[in-house]
Amino acid sequence: MIRVEKLKKRYGRLEVLRELDLEIETGKVTAILGPNGAGKTTLIKSLLGLVRPDGGEMTIDGKRVEGSEYRREIGYMPQAARYPENLTVEEILHMIKDLRERFDDLDEELIALFDLEEQFEKPFKTLSGGNRQRVSAALAFLFRPRLLFLDEPTAGLDPLGSSYLKDKILKERAAGTTIVLTSHVMSEVEELADTVVYMLEGKVYFESSVADLLAETGEGTLERALARKMLRSAA
Repeated sequence: MIRVEKLKKRYGRLEVLRELDLEIETGKVTAILGPNGAGKTTLIKSLLGLVRPDGGEMTIDGKRVEGSEYRREIGYMPQAARYPENLTVEEILHMIKDLRERFDDLDEELIALFDLEEQFEKPFKTLSGGNRQRVSAALAFLFRPRLLFLDEPTAGLDPLGSSYLKDKILKERAAGTTIVLTSHVMSEVEELADTVVYMLEGKVYFESSVADLLAETGEGTLERALARKMLRSAA
């Protein structure tokens, strides 16, 4: 579904993406991992059209990433939910529906699971961090996107909310939705992801299925398998 070729991005002297090549398979959950500063966020924002690369090509379903129309098929959950602070939750939902020009055939499962209707009359600025994340998650899935970008999706959620969201991710994967996520919680990545892409210094350092990485390293958890892989690579 996603193909990235020779993608470059520089901020002043800092080279964030260094001719990065990557392919992301349709209908799978792909986790983009790496240390802070590896270029993960810049890559995702480039695919979303929020950052303009300095060079390279990006295609989704064979179509170049340009303009805004392609984003109608994408759902995005940022790490930090930012919406107009004075609007109520219900007003934010209506605003996004207006922007998307979609008012029917909506996926409101997370609205129900998170009991968000109880928050509808509250201004966004009064919500707790966890409830802000719930609103953001509900909006990401609302329009039944074929492609989802989830940036640290369970950050700030309580165990119940986290379990609801992870169940939803697995349900959408089973339905054929392509999902790209980032997370610092390796147990979460192991639970959700089919493939891990590890970035380092603006390039893909390695890519592997979770099952192959565990088998290759002989470790019992993804966290230890990644550590073993990095130690071997550094040797």
